[in-house]
This record gives sequence, structure tokens and C-alpha cells, in this order.
Amino acid sequence: MLKNVAAVLLNGVHPFELGVVCEVFGIDRSDEGLPVYDFAVVSAEGPELGTHCGFTVSTPYGLERLEEADLIAVPAGEAYTERAYPPELLAALRRAVDRGTRVLSVCSGVFVLAAAGLLDGRRCAVHWHHAEQLARRYPRLTVEPDVLYVDEDPVITSAGTAAGIDACLHLVRKDQGPEVANKIARRMVVPPHRDGGQAQFIERPLPKAPCDTVGEVLAWMEAHLDQEVTVEQLAARAHMAPRTFARRFQQETGTTPYRWILRQRVLLAQELLEQTDETMDAIAWRTGFGTAAALRHQFVRALGTTPNAYRRAFRGPQAA
Repeated sequence: MLKNVAAVLLNGVHPFELGVVCEVFGIDRSDEGLPVYDFAVVSAEGPELGTHCGFTVSTPYGLERLEEADLIAVPAGEAYTERAYPPELLAALRRAVDRGTRVLSVCSGVFVLAAAGLLDGRRCAVHWHHAEQLARRYPRLTVEPDVLYVDEDPVITSAGTAAGIDACLHLVRKDQGPEVANKIARRMVVPPHRDGGQAQFIERPLPKAPCDTVGEVLAWMEAHLDQEVTVEQLAARAHMAPRTFARRFQQETGTTPYRWILRQRVLLAQELLEQTDETMDAIAWRTGFGTAAALRHQFVRALGTTPNAYRRAFRGPQAA
């Protein structure tokens, strides 16, 4: 049972990500019949730490406090993606996992867990902005770039910032049931569970790689997303044989014509959902999906959430 929680900090800690852990586990809500956690903020680098916002945090607790924790949380911090970590912290984290203690990272805190070797052979989540860097620096782990969190018990990792709330509430729900998690979420004025993953928040602009032979066709495809086209028709526009066109397209864009146009249709749907009040049928027609059902199917496949849920997330419930 989850009773004893420690958040371990390094210099440059991000206050919001620390605040997420404090809000879920560090507040006494016993007046509402909720569990009270023995919570402590622990420093891995002396009694006073700087934050990336310029103010300091002080705590009387050092790494020895981790030895009694049921859960150790590692919030994000400045330059966590590049810096070295105290060997004694990494050793303490390894000992904790060996004795069955859970460890949880928020955003770039995952780099600390990776440096300790706790993610070798495991899947993990991280803010989409850091996904490639994490995978490159620690090739023995597997990054799940589209999810809000990954539970590889006893190692739990979460994506950027607010996804730490999702991961913390998931742990509460897992250990103490949905009623407790729902009550904490209600007090925090957040949903107890969010639809979809972080795929819906990732910026995916058009690739800037040079497209010497298919560039004009790409521009035409982008301007005519509402039309059904075949490889043969696109090849004719490029004055190539279909097989040659398909090969050149793959070489210059890194994907197939079908996948490229499908992605651009989803991007256009996202833009219309965010910026207009058009109906699902109208958006389906403008994006080339044809029907609202087809739009929903492809949208869920690409982003892990429905068009209606996406619109609510970006424009508020009144827009659904």
C-alpha cells in the first residue's frame, strides 16, 4: 500500500513538475476521508537548491530519506537531458527498485532513471520534445512517444508537465482504488483520466527536407486534400512512371503517398477543429475523409483521441 512518498530534487528543478507531486501526495485531505501520505522533499545536492525560475528551495532531507519510501518521484529540471547525475543518487534509486520501491519520473526526470539503468529493456514515456534525444542517449530503452505515461511497475514514467498528474493519479487509482483517485482529482479540478495520448499535442510541421522531383506534386496534394487521388494520377503530374514516382516519393519524404496525404488530412482536421465551428460532416468533406465516421476512425488511429474530445481539449466543452 502506498504510504510513504519522497520527491527527490536536483539543482534546476522545475517548480510546476515538483508541484504536481506535492499536490497529489503532499496535502493532508484526511477531512474528506482520503489517505494521508508521509511525504518529504529530498535534495540530492545539498540543503538548498535553485529552480530554473530563479528562486531557491530548501529541505532538511538528504538521500537517506529515500530508504524508507514506497514511492520516489523525480520531477523535471533544467538541463536534465544533458547533465551528469550524482552517483550516490543513481545508486539510491537502484537500491530502491531492488527492494520493491516504485520510482516515478515527470517529464525530463526520466533521464535520471535512464542514467541509473532502471529503464534498460523497459518502455518509457517522455515529453515529445525530448523523445529522440532520450532514445539516442540511452539506446537500451524503448521510448513510447505518443502516450501520457507508461507503467512498467515498479518504474513509472510520464510525458511532459501535466502528464505527471495523470501518472500520479494512475498510481493512486492502482493502489487505493478509483474512488480515492477521483476525489483527489476533483479537489485538484482536473479530470481523473484524460482521453488520448500526447500525440494530439505534438507539433508536426511539413518536413523541410528538399523534394527536388516531387515538390510540385506535394504542393498540389496539399492544396487538394479533399480529392481522392491515385499514385498513377500523381505520377502523371510528375511526368514519371508510377513505380518510379513511388520510389522517388519515399526517398524524398520518408513515407508513401498514401501515408503522407493521410497525415496532412489529419493535420487539417486538427486545424479546423481548433479554429472553426464547422460540423464533423463538413470537416470530413474538407479533409477528404468523406464521412464523419471515416474522419473519426483515422483521427483516433493517428492521435489516440476522437475529434470531439480533441475539440473540447483545445476549445473548451462549449465547443463540443
